[in-house]
Order: sequence, then C-alpha cells, then structure tokens
Amino acid sequence: MTSTPAELRVNAARLAARIDALAEVGAIDGTRGCARLALSDEDRAGRDLVVAWMRDLGLAVSIDGIGNVVGTLAGATNEPPVMTGSHIDTVRTGGRYDGNLGVLAGLEIIEVLNEANLTPQRPIAVAFFTNEEGARYSPDMLGSLVYVGGMGVEQAHAIAGIDDTTVGTELARIGYLGTAPLPAAAPHAFVELHVEQGPVLEAEQQTIGAVTGVQGISWTEVTVVGQSNHAGTTPMGLRRDPGLVAFRTGAFIRDLAEEIGAPQVATMGRIELHPNLVNVVPAQATFTIDLRHTNDEVLRDAEQRTLAFLEATAEREQCSVTTRTLARFEPVIFDDDVISLVERTADTLGHSVRRMPSGAGHDAQMLARVCPTGMVFVPSVNGISHNPTEHTDDADLEAGANVLMQVLLELAGGTTEAPR
Repeated sequence: MTSTPAELRVNAARLAARIDALAEVGAIDGTRGCARLALSDEDRAGRDLVVAWMRDLGLAVSIDGIGNVVGTLAGATNEPPVMTGSHIDTVRTGGRYDGNLGVLAGLEIIEVLNEANLTPQRPIAVAFFTNEEGARYSPDMLGSLVYVGGMGVEQAHAIAGIDDTTVGTELARIGYLGTAPLPAAAPHAFVELHVEQGPVLEAEQQTIGAVTGVQGISWTEVTVVGQSNHAGTTPMGLRRDPGLVAFRTGAFIRDLAEEIGAPQVATMGRIELHPNLVNVVPAQATFTIDLRHTNDEVLRDAEQRTLAFLEATAEREQCSVTTRTLARFEPVIFDDDVISLVERTADTLGHSVRRMPSGAGHDAQMLARVCPTGMVFVPSVNGISHNPTEHTDDADLEAGANVLMQVLLELAGGTTEAPR
C-alpha cells in the first residue's frame, strides 16, 4: 500500500460496512432506515458502537458535559487539531447516511492513516455531536451549539423534550454525561462530509458539492386555544375553532414561500389537536412552523408576516394564541479558503464539483463561529432524506470520503512517517 499522502484512498467496502453496522442499531423493521432519537436507548447503543471503533483505532476519546464525543489522532505537533465529524442521532424515520456518513468517513480516514503508518502534522479529531436533529429536544444542533459556547451547559441540561424528559437527566441515564470542559477549545479548522439531502447534485449530475454556507433557520411552536364543542350542533358562525387557525396558517406559509420564491421554504411539520375526536370541535391546536432562507432580512420579513397573519386569523376566530421560539439561527457563510480547497481537491481527484448552499442545518454552522469551516456534499438519490429510503450510491460515498481525506491532510499540514 502506498504511503504517499496524495495517493491515499479510503477503503469503500470498509466504510460501507461501518455504515451498515451502525444502521442496524435502532433499525426500522422492513426498511433500510433507523431510529435513534437523541439520548434514547438506541442512541446510547449507537454511541457505544462508535466509541468502541474509535478506541480500536487508537484514538484518545473525550466526552463533554453535553455528551459530545471527540476521538483524536495525535499529530507530530500539539497544535489545535483539524476536526471532522457530524452526528449519529436520527429523526424517528431516519435513513442510514444522514450524519452517520460524516462520522464514519472520519474513522475510515484515521484507519487509512494508521495502515500507511502516517502521522499528520496537526492532530486530526473525529467528533459526533449530541442532538443535531432536534427531533427530541429543541433547538437542533444543540451539542455543537454548547461546544462553541453558544449556550451554557446548565441551560442545555434543563431543556425538556417531547416526552417531558430533560437533556441532563437523560445524559446521566445513558452514561454520556462527560467531564471534558465546555465551551471546548476551538479546533484549527472543521470540515463536515454530509449527504446533500436535496436533489440538486443528482439533477445536475455533479459528484461533489462545495458548500458555501447554511440557510437561516426559524422554528416556532404555536398554541391556539378556542372552545371545544359539539361538531353537529354548533353552527359554523358561532365556533371558536383553533383547528381552522392552524390549517389556514399552514396554507398561508406555503403561499408565502411561493410568493417570496427560492430559496425560501416553509413547513408545518407537526400538528396536534385536542381532544382530537371526530365529532368534537377542538379546544386547542399546537403546531410548528419552520421557515428558512439564506438572507436573514428576508427570513425576518417572512417571520413577521406569518405572525401577523396568525394573530389576525386567531382574533377573527375568537381564539387566543401563544408562540414559543424553538430555534433561531442566522444564515452562516463558510470560510472561502476552505470552500476553495474543497473545490480544488475534488477537481484534482477527477470529480465534478459545484458551489452550493445547504438548505438543512448542520453542526458545521456552529463550528463556523470559532474556526474556518466548510462542508463536502455528496448526492442524495431523488433528493430524499429524513426517510428510511434515503440513499447515496457507494461510488459517491467513496468520492466524498476521499475528498474529505485530502482536505483534512492539507489543513493538517501534511503527514510524516515518524512513528506515533
């Protein structure tokens, strides 16, 4: 096997095997998907498996007070490490690549360096961050947010989930309430490999996306209270129906996104009616609004117009309305030098590449607060993600991992054959 860094390549079969093995943890019966909500028993089992792989590779493993796990390969110097990684928690109907690819590609790169007996000049760290999805606890990207000092650990521990558990209690329960200090020391740079989770790369027949930044994200929980009443005897004009407010708001944000135009998106992803009976006008509707745009001014305008519509609609229906911010992150622009390095590396390796923003939130947007940061995208078949049918071809997984490896080695200052 060659020991020339520029000629190093990942073992695609080994990377795929690790992805498949992790997907078995929390596997959804009858599908290729998996469900590992943050800090659940399934998440603990996934964490245990990945930590075991880290230790098998000789990495120094640290766990901090929000449960982020970092495995570090020593470098020839003690300078701040070049970091890669992502997350291993999933939504309830998750696929096997979202987040997992970025972590396991990092481990594959470490194994390639070990086999070649090469030591990077700077240490290389592989991390997985807690509760990136935000499916159980809000906000999303919670672990990386705390990692960079964007939220205090005590505040994060007190966050209640959709099942009324708290982050701190569950971290202790699953054994991942660590002691590494927070906020953590900033790495030299951070680069995250991820599936696109959208249709652009496949549609344009591009192999690599050099990600320029991440859209701003606004998550709001809305509670509308009206009056429960008999569905057959209450005239339409005398109803106080929170369900009507919810459904009209859902239609409004769809129309608003189409009016503003791309890249504005709007989603009502969760709605609950109480008492949720076929023959009862509901007493309460609780729902979420997810708004995203790359321009924060446009995003703020969409937020204000949505709130104005919601309040006016509730007033007409004689309902009360309260809102709660679940997450609010401004758009993030990645480091241009890192973006250019991803582009050059992909081109050198013979892969087509385009610059593109990310529509989804990622841990990289948090790391961008403290160090030069970038991302590498690979195609998602049919643009599908957060779905058990999520798929990326093995050849694209391999291409992305090889681009990531060469980018990390460049940022780490090369390698030496001196024994570790």
